[in-house]
Amino acid sequence: MATTPAPPKAPPKPTWDPRRPEAPFPWLRPTIRIRLTLLYGGMFLIAGILLLSIIYLLAAQAINTGSEPLFKIVGGEEIKVTSETCRAANASQQLNEFNEAIANCIDHQRQVALDNLLSRSLLALLGLAVIAFAFGYAMAGRVLSPLGRITRTARAVAGSDLSRRIELDGPDDELKELADTFDDMLERLQRAFTAQQRFVGNASHELRTPLAINRTLLEVHLSDPAAPVELQQLGRTLLATNERSEQLVEGLLLLARSDNQIVERKPVDLAEVASQAVDQVRGEAEAKGVEVRGERAAAVVQGNGVLLERIALNLVQNAVRYNVAQDGWVEVTTEIRNVQAVLTVSNTGPVVPAYEVDNLFEPFRRLRTERTGSDKGVGLGLSIARSVARAHGGHIVAEPREGGGLVMRVTLPV
Repeated sequence: MATTPAPPKAPPKPTWDPRRPEAPFPWLRPTIRIRLTLLYGGMFLIAGILLLSIIYLLAAQAINTGSEPLFKIVGGEEIKVTSETCRAANASQQLNEFNEAIANCIDHQRQVALDNLLSRSLLALLGLAVIAFAFGYAMAGRVLSPLGRITRTARAVAGSDLSRRIELDGPDDELKELADTFDDMLERLQRAFTAQQRFVGNASHELRTPLAINRTLLEVHLSDPAAPVELQQLGRTLLATNERSEQLVEGLLLLARSDNQIVERKPVDLAEVASQAVDQVRGEAEAKGVEVRGERAAAVVQGNGVLLERIALNLVQNAVRYNVAQDGWVEVTTEIRNVQAVLTVSNTGPVVPAYEVDNLFEPFRRLRTERTGSDKGVGLGLSIARSVARAHGGHIVAEPREGGGLVMRVTLPV
C-alpha cells in the first residue's frame, strides 16, 4: 500500500529583524539627558562642597577672632582691669557701666566677625561662579561639538557635495543617532541623484544614434535635386525638428554631467571665455540688430574651461534672442569683486516680473507661458548655467532690469 507523501513544510520564519536591536536595559543607555544630568549635578555637588568648605574655614577663623578676651586682669599691689579691644571699659567705672561696656564690646566684636565672614563668603562665591561658568562653557562646548560637526557637513552637502558623511564617533546617544540617520539619508540621496544622472546620461547617449541616423537620411533626401518641392519642404521641417531634438539631448547630457563636482580644475580667465562666447554669437546679434558691448577685465578662476564657456555662451545667447526688435543691446563684463570673479550679462528686452525670475532657472521654463515650440532654444540654458556655477562652488542670480530685460550675474571663487 503506497504511502501518501507528507505535505511540504512551511519555510521557517526569518529570525533577522532589519530594525535596530534594542538594548536589554534601555534606561542604562548613555543618553544626552543622563549625561547632562550627571555632569551638571556633579558640578553642582562639587561647587557646593567647595563653598561649604570655604565657609567652614572662614567661620572657624571668625570664631577664633571673636573669642579673643576682651580684657585682662593684671595683679600686683593693686588689681587692675585692662582691655586693648574694648577701650570703653576700665576699672574706674561703676559695675553697671562696666558690664554695659563689656556687652557693647562683645556685640561690636561679633558684628565685625560676621561682616568679615559675609564679605569673604561673597568673594569666595564670586570666584566659584567664575570658575563654574568657565568650566560649564568648556563642558557645554564639548557636549555640543557633534552638533557643529553635523552643521558643517550639512553646509557641505548644501554646496552639492553629497559624498560627505558625518561618521560621528562616541557614545550611543541622541546625537550619534541623529548623525547616523543623517548619514543614511545622505546615502539614499546620493544613490538617487547618481541613478538619475546615470539614467539621463544613458538615455541621452541612446537617443543620439537614431537622431544622427535621421539627420543623415534627411540630408541625403534633401540633396536629391529630383525630389518634389513638397517633399523637400517636409524634409527641411523634419530636419529642423531633428536638430532641435539633438540640442535637447545635448542639453540633457550636459546638465547631467554639470551637476557633479569639478574634479580636474585649471586656471581659466573669464574674460577670455566671455570674449569667445561673444564671438560665437556676434553673427546672430548682427542679424537681429543687437549691439554687443562691454569691458572685460581679467578674472582668473580654477575650473573647467569648456563648462565655463558654456555658461557664458548660454547667457549671451539668451540675452541676444530675448531682446527688443530695435535698438537692442547686450553688455558683457567681467571683473574681480570682493576676491570673487564676476561675469555680468545684461540686456534690453521684455519686462520680466520679479516673481518669474526664479522660475527661469527651472528646466524647460521660459518667459511667460512659452514652453514648447519656440525657436529660441530648448529651455535648458539657464538650468545648465546654474548647475555649472554650483559645480564650481559659485552661484548665479538674475535681476529684472529697469525698463525691461535682465541682469544675469555669475559669481565664482577665485
